[in-house]
Amino acid sequence: MSSQRFHLSMNQMTTRSWSVPALVEACAVLGVRSVGLWREPVAKFGLAATRKCLETSGVAISSLCRGGFFTTADPGRWREQLDDNRRAIDEAAELGAPCLVLVAGGLEAGSRDLAGARARVAEAVGELAAYAGSRGVRLGLEALHPIYCADRSVLSTLDQALDLALQFPPDQVGVVVDTFHVWWDPGVLAAIGRSRGRIVLYQVCDIMVPLPADILLARAMMGDGPIDFASLSSAVAAAGYTGAIEVEIFNGDIWDTDPRTVLDTALSRYQQLIEPHTTTEPTRTSE
Repeated sequence: MSSQRFHLSMNQMTTRSWSVPALVEACAVLGVRSVGLWREPVAKFGLAATRKCLETSGVAISSLCRGGFFTTADPGRWREQLDDNRRAIDEAAELGAPCLVLVAGGLEAGSRDLAGARARVAEAVGELAAYAGSRGVRLGLEALHPIYCADRSVLSTLDQALDLALQFPPDQVGVVVDTFHVWWDPGVLAAIGRSRGRIVLYQVCDIMVPLPADILLARAMMGDGPIDFASLSSAVAAAGYTGAIEVEIFNGDIWDTDPRTVLDTALSRYQQLIEPHTTTEPTRTSE
């Protein structure tokens, strides 16, 4: 059995019906050594209880999702979001999560001020970066597919997220590479290449074709859509990323399937489609 298998992580959303301990126990049994957790289920189970569950099982946490949503033009609500993000950073630190995934936020209802929204995101990251670094947590800027720009994220390309991340020290701010959101971008391989030292998380899933009525649930199991995991995974590996590879899927049919079947399928698809492309050695420079 290849040790590369143990780079696999299961994001909690993929098996949404499972509680924190159910997911952790199932991953421990299969030898999947990390999980991506969400704040709401963690809060329901309890922060201290979640930490103990992870420590007892030997399963690590690859990420905590999510912070962000910085685009409001209301100063009071913007400050409230910053306070909530500081709490999220504290939660990530308590759990030992290496990164907090940030979703920037979309435009407010009736707004067309895209430039202003993006400026507020940059300002918020500036407010939080040093605090995150002091807690040993890296902020992971996740670019979302442009179709979500209006309602979820005004960061729409990996290059855009990276340009913002590069304004801060690498131990404070990096980027999330999510295949669902970046696969379409003709410049994505070059963007991954310039992300060396800045990739805090690599997330994988496929995309449904045709798209469902609810595009939030348009993710699919790897191999069930058009995404080329070989090129993306090879590029991420060549950029020096050695962390967890997290399967994150929002899909109603998958949520209705027995989570054990979903986990088994995800592991099998990972071994077939992704694992063979995760062994590229990073380019070494002379000292």
